[in-house]
Amino acid sequence: MTHYQSAMHELAERLQDADATLTTSIADILGAAIQELIEAELSARIGAEPGERTPWRTAQRNGHRPKRLSTPAGDVELAIPKLRTGSFFPELLEPRRRIDKALWAVIMRAYVTGTSTRKVDDLVKALGCDSGISKSTVSRICKLIDDDVAVLRQRRLDHLPFVYVWLDATYVHVREHGQVISKAVVIATGCRADGHREVLGVDIGHSENETFWTEFLRGLVDRGLDGVRLVVSDAHAGLRAAITRVLQGAAWQRCRVHAKRNLLAVARHQHRTVVSAAVSTIFAQPDADAARAQLRRVVDQLIPIEPAVAERLQAMEDDLLAYTSFPPVHWSKIWSNNPIERLNRELKRRTDVVQIFPDPESVIRLVGALLVEVSDELVAAPRRYIAEATLTPLTNQEDRLPSLPAAPRT
Repeated sequence: MTHYQSAMHELAERLQDADATLTTSIADILGAAIQELIEAELSARIGAEPGERTPWRTAQRNGHRPKRLSTPAGDVELAIPKLRTGSFFPELLEPRRRIDKALWAVIMRAYVTGTSTRKVDDLVKALGCDSGISKSTVSRICKLIDDDVAVLRQRRLDHLPFVYVWLDATYVHVREHGQVISKAVVIATGCRADGHREVLGVDIGHSENETFWTEFLRGLVDRGLDGVRLVVSDAHAGLRAAITRVLQGAAWQRCRVHAKRNLLAVARHQHRTVVSAAVSTIFAQPDADAARAQLRRVVDQLIPIEPAVAERLQAMEDDLLAYTSFPPVHWSKIWSNNPIERLNRELKRRTDVVQIFPDPESVIRLVGALLVEVSDELVAAPRRYIAEATLTPLTNQEDRLPSLPAAPRT
């Protein structure tokens, strides 16, 4: 039995003892496990266990140096092995992922800009880390994160056409000029002609007005965004106007989830279940003609009981059924904003930890760090979001697709 296996075996025996379990913390367990993984990695690297002599040994141990590791279970004291020749640092303890670095950077930025020490201490404790982090480390972390996020926000987008684009916004609280205000974080994702998705861009502004959305979309176009056939979003007036102005020739799909919420908002409580079920039948139709006919039937059914809902549904017919002009195999992917909504939920989970950001740059740093990782995962995903063969008619044979009217400006 190797040294690290023996140590882990001893730890397991300790945990089986009821009295020992009471005095053995999660941090102790985690520390012992990490320490043994470090020793195992070193043994594999140099080709020998502690005290073992082998003909293929490449280096010799030379004691240890202490290192404190902050983990969700608390601070763990470790011993990093040293070598007589060369250096060793375990891969297990490589610098934290971007998002973890970003969260630390935001917390320390809050310290620097005068956010309540008690609130920041609560954040640090919520992370399970009591040792804190030095300002020099914060500066180094911020520099690395900001460089990565800048690449994401400035990179060219002309490597492939982006057939489908999803746009959405979420709101965060930011301290600015001595006040806490709500700001919009807007995000764009797209499906490339090869079927993979990417994060296209992110920005922060005071509100989702037309000017802000127009500037954001023009930035994407200036970076090479092209080939957009359909934009999926909610029915925000400023966003719709910006799409019409900047992405001319692209159709607009009103997110069916947001649309249903808007319809239910004007329905009386006792009729909401009926309205929801009736609207859902529209999207269960097999083709465009059937979907349009079903929508009109639903309108007729709702006029006697919910005339306001019927009027709204009739008005949104073209926008709600824009997806039917595209291949049916794509419908479930493009009739709502669900892909970006899931991303927004993850963003909110991360930003809720901070609650109030010290400045807009901290928002971009934290959100951007997450989006860098998300975009990398989307591009490298083993499965395409949409089959490439089904996208070919939309990129190479555009004349086969019926002309799609742009969304009217509101």
